[in-house]
Amino acid sequence: MSPSRRDSRANGRRAPIVRTDAPFTRNDRLRFRAIWISDVHFGTRACKAEFLLDFLEHAGCERLYLVGDMIDFWNLKSGWYWPATHSKALQKIMDMAARGVEVTYVPGNHDELFRDYTGSVFAGVQIAPYVIHKTADGRRFLVIHGDEFDSVVKYSKWLAVLGSGMYDFLLYANRWVNFIRRRLGFTYWSLAAYLKHKVKNAVSYISNFEQALAHEARRHHVDGVICGHIHKAALEYVGDVLYVNDGDWVESCTALVERRDGSLAVLHWADECRWLFEENRERREETSALGEAA
Repeated sequence: MSPSRRDSRANGRRAPIVRTDAPFTRNDRLRFRAIWISDVHFGTRACKAEFLLDFLEHAGCERLYLVGDMIDFWNLKSGWYWPATHSKALQKIMDMAARGVEVTYVPGNHDELFRDYTGSVFAGVQIAPYVIHKTADGRRFLVIHGDEFDSVVKYSKWLAVLGSGMYDFLLYANRWVNFIRRRLGFTYWSLAAYLKHKVKNAVSYISNFEQALAHEARRHHVDGVICGHIHKAALEYVGDVLYVNDGDWVESCTALVERRDGSLAVLHWADECRWLFEENRERREETSALGEAA
């Protein structure tokens, strides 16, 4: 891609990324062109399968992307944990595929054994190492889990497993923190996410991860990248690349959606339903027009 084209795209097509607390109710019927979810971690106590099932029952789409770490085989190796809610949520995904939704599964590091079956189709679910998604407005996005660009997982797997154990402890502690918060009338809050976002090394790690994924998107000559892995939802520009992370379903309960016009948004589906990040060209154009009229 030529520098002139890249600059033109970055300056002319860049949509504002806004954070909004505008709520919607679970009675709303949501219809999208595409939905991305990742890091559900079925098979762990931290998995919020009931929230995911609730979301999938209220949200419809033409394409569903499962962006890795759907089933946590790391945890299942140390002890079997599989409640009925996990089976129900997984069955809901299978039902969507059976009804004609195009379901694509991009395995991650916790479910990496499925990478041996890339190119296969099971019960209507296509398995691929990565995929290029084209939005309704013509943009192209690389969809990939992202662990391939995590230096800890790539070069020190034993350290990644140790870190996963520490993370599980934080999630366990988080359940008690939120038990107390509910008794006091407060909404859900993630201790693990708070520490991860505040600790300097974690912030640096996330920044490096975003830069690496943006570089990979440039290598594929696409407009952006959609990933998971680090459990931090985001919708922001890294240079000229739109970096999007769909978050997780163990802490934040977030999903990425594409609307009919091709715009993207991250929604939060936990104690309260709200849009977390939105991409909105119309708002920018209206603001610009009002400014010129004034």
